[in-house]
Amino acid sequence: MSKIAVPVTLTIALSGLLGVPAYAAQLDVSVEIPKLNVAEYHRPYVAIWVEGADQKVAANLSVWYQHKDTAEGHGTKWLPDLRQWWRKTGRTLKVPVDGVTGPTKPVGKHALSFTDKQQLAGLAPGEYTLVVEAAREVGGRELLKIPFTWPAQGKPQNASAQGSSELGAVTLAVKP
Repeated sequence: MSKIAVPVTLTIALSGLLGVPAYAAQLDVSVEIPKLNVAEYHRPYVAIWVEGADQKVAANLSVWYQHKDTAEGHGTKWLPDLRQWWRKTGRTLKVPVDGVTGPTKPVGKHALSFTDKQQLAGLAPGEYTLVVEAAREVGGRELLKIPFTWPAQGKPQNASAQGSSELGAVTLAVKP
């Protein structure tokens, strides 16, 4: 009887360990596309990426552009207007990139979430900068940067930047 009790007890103890949720470090980003009062409005192209202390791209997080063909051509034609992103990494990517590229977004706040189990899996601990760049046809360009430490140690980090033309508020939350 004791031979049966030991494996059953061990099985019950191990099954309890398997039920514990695995926590992942997380980066939550909110990007606001402001409502502009202009004669000819086009949704902005937006690139969101992480740069290391060396200012090289550590991770491409999201790129929003026009996916469908129009009389002016395919939307990829205008990706070089995201100048910083294009120079650093965009021209080397073959778009679309699964899990990174998507269609342009309408006016409003857009929430994104990234974890060390997916998009940030290769990010070593250290100092980084979240970069958000927007460019709009018949409009302007804007670039915002928010420094952060990855991963958050003990308590969450919160930071924000405020755009003045093509971007509204951009917020960043780094969770352990």
